[in-house]
Formats: sequence, structure tokens, C-alpha cells
Amino acid sequence: MRTFDKAIITCAVTGAIHVPTMSPHLPVTPDEIVDEAVAAADAGASIVHVHVRDPETGEPTSDLELFRDVTERIKARSDVIVQPTTGGAPTMSVEERVAVVPELEPEMASCNMGSINFGLYPILDAFEEFEYEWEREYLEGSRDLIFPNTFESLETLLPLFAEHGTKPELECYDVGHLYNAKHFVDRGLLETPIHIQFVMGIHGGISADHDHLQHLVRTAEKLFGDEFSFSVIGAGRMQMQLGSMAVGLGGHARVGLEDSLYIQKGELAESNAEQVERMTTLTIQLTGREIATPDEVRSFLGLKGQDAVDF
Repeated sequence: MRTFDKAIITCAVTGAIHVPTMSPHLPVTPDEIVDEAVAAADAGASIVHVHVRDPETGEPTSDLELFRDVTERIKARSDVIVQPTTGGAPTMSVEERVAVVPELEPEMASCNMGSINFGLYPILDAFEEFEYEWEREYLEGSRDLIFPNTFESLETLLPLFAEHGTKPELECYDVGHLYNAKHFVDRGLLETPIHIQFVMGIHGGISADHDHLQHLVRTAEKLFGDEFSFSVIGAGRMQMQLGSMAVGLGGHARVGLEDSLYIQKGELAESNAEQVERMTTLTIQLTGREIATPDEVRSFLGLKGQDAVDF
């Protein structure tokens, strides 16, 4: 893999997995999302991964006006790398999800490298009542849901990233997604070096397990040699464990309320910044690596810079 002495901490601020009933601290409105993103950056995150939600109900949305409002205000207050999602929600079409790239021309954006079952329905077992009507239907509907990221859609999506100078962060939910990435590298639709986000712990993808992380890293090394870097999402209770393991292996970590609502067993995190602070402390104490600044990450990943975005 590519070496970088410092560790990159990404914070995924709100996502599209958790519903508002699950935590009073989940940011929903543009003001809340902006404030949480800026606080996460102040706590040590060099990248903030951004979704938006309907400010009245908290339902995930692809509303470009909300994306523009949120990204412009984060940029005005911080030099953090603002990374919009093209994953959106599993219920959205690819066309909806990718619209943020030509609209905002961000420095980087997430890019999902394969289709999976995306099961959110186990959350239903933990709650008898929900605050909003859409929540139960949204979760129940994931029993019969495929999150589509087909070869054909990627053939359209990847050139769009290149056209707008946006670095794709390759979201890999299972081992086969690495082979999908290699396929597009071989075809010239992905430029190396690539940056991979291993997404572990989604019901339908690879589980959040230490042995599986080692296997993912070994597979990436076999396929890409020294032309890749990686970060890790440990969804749910494995967030800090797998993040710490990732930085110990020379990679990087993502935290945030998109991936886990908790700071430790049985205790809800009160903010994204609280999780970032915990991850930065673990990184420094366990590995001795310093935390990278946004500009250091821009240099390492070859990003075009904050002044070249369209927001």
C-alpha cells in the first residue's frame, strides 16, 4: 500500500442508515449538519462525509439545494475536505445519487464499487414506536432491497468523476468489490493511485471482523501493489476497534454518527466530534501516528483543492 506517516480521520456526519428515533443527537437540519461537520473538523477530522436529510422529518434526501447549502456553509467555516455522498440512500436511483458531482464538483466524493443487499430491518427489533411515519416503512422495506451499483452504472459514473476533477473514494462492502475496482483500473476508467474505504458491518456485506480486515488489505495489496491507500468503517460496535486496527496497519479510519450512534457500549455519542476525539486519541496512543491536516491529505490524495470546487 501507499505509505503516509500521518493518519487520516474521516467523519461521516449523518448518513442514511439511522433514523431519528434512534438518537436525539443525530443531526437532521442543515444547521445541525453544518455545526456537526465543523466541530468534527475542529476535533481532528480532515474529511467530512456529507449526506442531507429532510429538515422536517429527518428522511434521507438527494435535494441538491440542501447539499449546496450545507457544503457552502461548511466550506465558509473550515478548510476541511467536504466529501458529498454518491451513495445517498439504498432506496435512491443511481441518477439521483450521482447528481452532486456535476452540481458541486467536489474535491472528492464516495463511489460505491458494487451492488449488495442492504438490510436495515434488524433495527426494527429494538423499537416499538417511531417518531416519524416514514421510519418503519423505510427500515422494513430493506428486507427486499438491493443497493444497485452495476457495471453499467459505474461505466457512466467514473467518467463523470474524471470530467469534474473529483477524486472517487471507492466504497468496498465486500471482497468482490476490490476485483470490480481492478476491472475498472485495467480498463482505464479508474486512475491509480486509488483510495479505498472498506465498509464493514453492513447487513449484506462483509462482517466487521479483524480477520476479514486483514484479508481485505492482503487482497488489495495483491491487486494494486503500492498504488492504493485505505480507510476502514467498522459499522456499529466495531467502529473504534477496527478503526484502531486500520491505523495500526498503516491505513486510516472513519467514524461518525452515520456508522455508529454510540461512543461505548450502551452510551449514545452526544456528537460526531466526541467520536473523532476518541479516534484521534486512540490513534496517537496506540500507534504513535500524528493526525493529518486537510492540506496534508490533499497533497497525499492528489486533490484539486478547496478553491476548485463549485460551492
